[in-house]
Amino acid sequence: MANVTFSPAQTKKCPFCAETIQARAIKCRFCGEFLSTDKAKALEDSPEANGEPDQNEQLPEGVLFQGRPSLWGLLPAIFKGLVLFGVAIVLARVPLERIATSLLNLKLTEAYLLTFGRYRVIAALGLAIAVMLFLLLKMVRLKTIYYEVTLARIEWGRGIFDRKVDNLDMFRVLDLKLRRSILDCVFGIGTVVLITSDKSDPEFVFEKVHDPRRLYDVIKKASMDADRRGAVVHLE
Repeated sequence: MANVTFSPAQTKKCPFCAETIQARAIKCRFCGEFLSTDKAKALEDSPEANGEPDQNEQLPEGVLFQGRPSLWGLLPAIFKGLVLFGVAIVLARVPLERIATSLLNLKLTEAYLLTFGRYRVIAALGLAIAVMLFLLLKMVRLKTIYYEVTLARIEWGRGIFDRKVDNLDMFRVLDLKLRRSILDCVFGIGTVVLITSDKSDPEFVFEKVHDPRRLYDVIKKASMDADRRGAVVHLE
């Protein structure tokens, strides 16, 4: 079957996930949202959907993109944390030592059973605290990352206790990829991966940012403009 190519006039961007779809579509094939609802119409009428900057979020002069990773990117870690938290609750409430004694026909005194029970509760409490600290640390780490894209370079900061700021010249970008899971499409986030000629950062990742398609397009255009300005030719 021949491939069908649609002209820009026959396509539009989904107001929910920003993917390109047919202009007459009533349901997005990427995120599954219906486009005839009041919410969809409100999003389509917003300045962002029409490619206009949000008046409440004006970027500094010369800055093409700036932002931080979205907390929605922590959903897989939160799910794993909830599973471990459930294990901690079971460990704290179920008398495993008495069940094991009954099943294995062990003859343990009541003092031993109480001791094992005390350590079981302590282990459950430790596991619950460790899970909460792990999620809190990931949240803080994610929100300490900051990205800023200009015509000439990409700059980012990261680190909690040891703050680091680095940059990447735009002409060093060789290729870029946009990665989005189903959950990413639902929450309007995604990951943009850059393949670069920089030895310290051969692969740079924008983690779970909002409006990743716009970021992808911005970097693609800026890197091509930088190559033209510097007469840069990337050899395979």
